[in-house]
Amino acid sequence: MLVVTAGVLAALVAAALTALSGSDAYALLGLPDPGPVTKYGLPVVRVLAETGAVVCIGSLLLASFGIPAQRGGSLTADGYAAVRTAGWAAAVWFAGAALMVPFLAADATGRGVSEVLSADVLFGLLDALEEVKAWGLSALIVFVVALLCRIVLSWGWTTVAFGAALLGLFPVIATGHSASGGAHDMATNSLLFHLFGATLWVGGLVALLAHGARGGAHLPLVARRFSRIALAAWIAMALSGVVNSLVRVTPEQLVTTTYGVLVLVKVVALVALGAFGYAQRSKVVQRLAGGAGRGALLRLGAVEVLTMFATIGVAVALGRTPPPAESGPTPGRTELLIGYPLPEPPDALNLLFTGRFDLVWGTLALALAVFYLLGVRRLRARGDAWPVGRTAAWLLGCLTILAATSSGIGRYAPAVFSVHMGQHMLLSMLAPVFLVLAGPTSLALRVFKPAGKEHPPGAREWLLAFLHSPITRVLTNPFVALGLFVGSFYALYFSGLFDLALPQHWAHIAMNAHFLLVGYVFYWPVIGIDPAPRQLPSMGKLGLVFASMPFHAFFGVVLMMSQNVIGENFYRSLDLPWMTDLLADQQLGGGLAWASGEVPLVVVMLALLIQWSRADYRAARRIDRKADADGEADLAAYNEMLRRLAGNDGSAAGGSGAGGSSAEDSGAAGSGAADSGAGDVRATGSSAEAPGEEGAREDSSAGTDRGN
Repeated sequence: MLVVTAGVLAALVAAALTALSGSDAYALLGLPDPGPVTKYGLPVVRVLAETGAVVCIGSLLLASFGIPAQRGGSLTADGYAAVRTAGWAAAVWFAGAALMVPFLAADATGRGVSEVLSADVLFGLLDALEEVKAWGLSALIVFVVALLCRIVLSWGWTTVAFGAALLGLFPVIATGHSASGGAHDMATNSLLFHLFGATLWVGGLVALLAHGARGGAHLPLVARRFSRIALAAWIAMALSGVVNSLVRVTPEQLVTTTYGVLVLVKVVALVALGAFGYAQRSKVVQRLAGGAGRGALLRLGAVEVLTMFATIGVAVALGRTPPPAESGPTPGRTELLIGYPLPEPPDALNLLFTGRFDLVWGTLALALAVFYLLGVRRLRARGDAWPVGRTAAWLLGCLTILAATSSGIGRYAPAVFSVHMGQHMLLSMLAPVFLVLAGPTSLALRVFKPAGKEHPPGAREWLLAFLHSPITRVLTNPFVALGLFVGSFYALYFSGLFDLALPQHWAHIAMNAHFLLVGYVFYWPVIGIDPAPRQLPSMGKLGLVFASMPFHAFFGVVLMMSQNVIGENFYRSLDLPWMTDLLADQQLGGGLAWASGEVPLVVVMLALLIQWSRADYRAARRIDRKADADGEADLAAYNEMLRRLAGNDGSAAGGSGAGGSSAEDSGAAGSGAADSGAGDVRATGSSAEAPGEEGAREDSSAGTDRGN
């Protein structure tokens, strides 16, 4: 009931603010007025879709990482109830997203909704308008989420549904005001953080209140977990909101334009919500831990949810109001297509020193470095050691990601094929090598404490479940990893897929994610410090590396020999004056792809040799420690065997000798020979046991050193 009330409130706020602020939007953009049904119905339908998205994602968030699952991985009754709620919300989300298609088509063409419901007209507009296409794609993804919510019973598949629900937001975020005009790369990236943070925060709170209203178990634990998520989401929203606003409005436009005033209203509401919510949640969590009832949580949540959904209404109205920048000077062609101008060619100085910070991948690289260092610090604070080399490897991997996406390489990569290919090689063949050598999973498993049998599963148990999941086992299969690693080169560049992806900013984000993840999956079982679900023998690791080399080299050769320019239409549309020979640039990219494979190969081979050497050393140390513990029992048994063999040989020789010595003399002689032989083994080390004894003495001295 609370969600319905909040959704109605958000719809009313959106419609009212649209009436006040958006009445001149069509004239400002040079579009015909589509009529009141489309004008005021569109924000209402969008609120319907976003309300369903918020409740669906929040419920799946709580079912995945808030409400504890059973030890076997099955959902509890509370978790299953949250998934069923997510299923109903996904149905509402799907209905809203499907309705957005005709409403947006009518809005873009200045027609009534009934005029675009013809199949021919609607499908034509669906193909022509990116925002209409985005909502249609979102509707398809959400339909799958709704089906999953009806059938899942396990924690693992619930997390899959949660990931798919987050993916359902992605196409819509990549369209709209932030995906067009100047600096749309910054605007879109900041909007990713902003909307994902808002959805997790609002949706998680709704799900928490529903869990409390049902009288669900582990309420203090669930509230504490959500409070941490909410704080992180609010920080992400605040920072990304500032960036997004600065891209769209200047400081003076915040008070002189309708769009700027709405931005201020939204910022004030979010700041007030963040401060109020965090303070009150902290108190409620403490009271719940002390045994208080759920009434305090419900009272707090009701006010916060109503205010949050009113803020959603403001956001929807903000999306219906043209930013001031759209009514200003038209950006240049290059800036319109990639988000910023490129007046100079990509020489060495520009590639190194004229960077443009990537809010997605630059932030990820910095966050990964910080979290790893915090983990190492926690280990050392409790007296545990962590190899410095692993920390250095991780920082080098993060630095490689940062350089590939936020230096001049990242700045020129969307516009120059050869630079893009260099970025591809850095993300898929160099950064993963450093990352897998750092052992991040081993570090996390040592940092996170086991939950214990009497406590609900926590972060350590979630990580272990992922490592042993069927998805991880399939991806780390050597044939699958090899196919993804080398096959993606050919599938992306020679199938026309790269040509379709070039104009889309979200596609560049997806490509970078693919390069990095596929490289990590390939190198993890080969040289990774972390134990992989599928352990390969030493020769298998070497064979996997060498198997990839001819495919990679052939890919570079094909690019250098090809006479067809990949992505020619897009590169020519940029109209860069210094880019005159696209074929030569592509051949340069092919040369980079062919030559760059040698550097990671050297690093991989060096890492394999070091790992094999250390493995042999550890095996020898284990043998030596065993010898110290049992008093060299294996050596004594071996020498006893030599004595017996020597005695048998001596007896046979004495029995057939010319002097006809007695059996006792022969036995004595045999015994003496055996003693002599044994003495030779220990003294000269001529037998296979000699290195073992030398290793035992070495380990004994090493043990003395350790004791000292």
